[in-house]
Amino acid sequence: MNNPPHLRPYMTLLLIGLLLSFVFSSRAFSQSEHIDWQLYSIDSSLPIDPSSPDTTNLQKADGISLVGGHYLYEGTLHINKTGDYVVDFKNTTTIDRFSFYVYDQQNNLVASANGGIGSKALNPFFLRHGRIFDLKAGQYKLLAEVSSPYFIAQPVPYIETLSDYQQEIKLGNAIVLIGIGIFLALGIYYGALAFASSRKTELFYAIFIFSNLIFNAGAHLILAQMLNWHNFYLVSFPILISNFFYVLFVMRLLEIHPVKNKRLYTLGIVGLVLLAIFALFALMAPNWINEMARYGVWVFLLYGFIAGVSRAIKGSVVARLYLVALTAFIMLASMATLPTQLSSNTIDVEHYGIAAIAVEAILLALTLTYRVGELYRERMNILHHLDHNKKLAHTDSLTQIPNRYSLEMEFSSMGPYASLTYIDMDNLKFYNDRFGHAKGDELLSTFAKLMHQRLENGKENARIFRVGGDEFAIICQDGNEQKVRGLIEHVVDEMRGSGFENAGVSSGAAYMHEVTNTSELKHLADIRMYENKYRRKKQLNKEG
Repeated sequence: MNNPPHLRPYMTLLLIGLLLSFVFSSRAFSQSEHIDWQLYSIDSSLPIDPSSPDTTNLQKADGISLVGGHYLYEGTLHINKTGDYVVDFKNTTTIDRFSFYVYDQQNNLVASANGGIGSKALNPFFLRHGRIFDLKAGQYKLLAEVSSPYFIAQPVPYIETLSDYQQEIKLGNAIVLIGIGIFLALGIYYGALAFASSRKTELFYAIFIFSNLIFNAGAHLILAQMLNWHNFYLVSFPILISNFFYVLFVMRLLEIHPVKNKRLYTLGIVGLVLLAIFALFALMAPNWINEMARYGVWVFLLYGFIAGVSRAIKGSVVARLYLVALTAFIMLASMATLPTQLSSNTIDVEHYGIAAIAVEAILLALTLTYRVGELYRERMNILHHLDHNKKLAHTDSLTQIPNRYSLEMEFSSMGPYASLTYIDMDNLKFYNDRFGHAKGDELLSTFAKLMHQRLENGKENARIFRVGGDEFAIICQDGNEQKVRGLIEHVVDEMRGSGFENAGVSSGAAYMHEVTNTSELKHLADIRMYENKYRRKKQLNKEG
């Protein structure tokens, strides 16, 4: 079965998301020095002395706590070739502070380095914690001390040659730079669009994007390295904001109404309350800030899925497009929100996170574009109907020329030299009684059509209106009444030659400079028309 045309670009990007997953997986098998690490938990009251480290009194740990702590890795290095090596952490870059200590076989400290998001130590690699060590062939002991208020995933040290490290970090760095570029572009665009249009949907989306921009800029060391901002809590706190506004965005995007969609609306409010509780708890217990952000992600994903499916079942195209974006996000976000041990050294959970948000951001941007297009089409349809209704309101249904209402509107634009001519068709009753009302209607329509054509093609700056029954009116802005009267006589002669031998009109004109207002103008033109009608009738009686 063929996909609908509006779904094709979304399915293409969904496949791109899948390919990204496979690319990330294929990078997971890079070879590096295998080290059997022993992990210790460090009591803050018993700090490590790097000059003479003693791990006998430290408590062994099976893993780190995601709500923070102080830990020490101990392992043995076997360096086969003298050269430059890089020690870094896999799984995550979200580390507040760390230190590396390298000891020779005599347990002498031969090299050390430190860093972290909270540290002001210089970083030799952009977007990375890697530290370079010049090591000769031999056996070494490596201690990696790490401490953070919280962890996104368990950081595990690894070592590689400098050349291999430089090659392997390229993909991850490219993902970060592309993702940041996407966030910045979409955030500015939809922020400006929200400001210009005052639409909350775009505003909530822009806040969601900028929150993720700050999170990723902090997690990938951009804030620390470029702006010298070393506040570790800038990493996860924006996600608490992002989660909240994402739910608001979904409610606006899918048009979840408090009355029409009562259950979904109530569920959304419950989700918002829950996210607010998570945020308050995180402020009171900062070590839990990332866990609250993590739980919040799954709250908005669950709500988005339920709302999307519900609205899609009811036929919403926007909801179907949103579900495509959400599916792509879930595939990659699961790697970023679950505390997983990754086999890749240089692709961390943060890379999966930024890729997930970037893919969804693009798909949601396309969804918003479709929705804006939908709103534009609805607006144009409404304007078309309004224009049609306006035309009906201003047009006489029989003659298709402007009606009495349109005439009244025209009075407001009359200048000081304008004239009004009232016209009364003669012998309409004759044609109705002798040939039927269809012939009488034809008489009126023919006169209106011919007069309208002459005035449109002429230079009189005049318009004809049907007042009602057999009465018409002509407003000439230039006040050229003689020219108007000549056109009327010409049209009557033309009608007499085309089957309406008894056609005739009586007219009367008045000028704006003769009166003080349009009411007097209409009254004066009406009197002169009936005077003319009386004279013509009297003349015909004499001739008869």
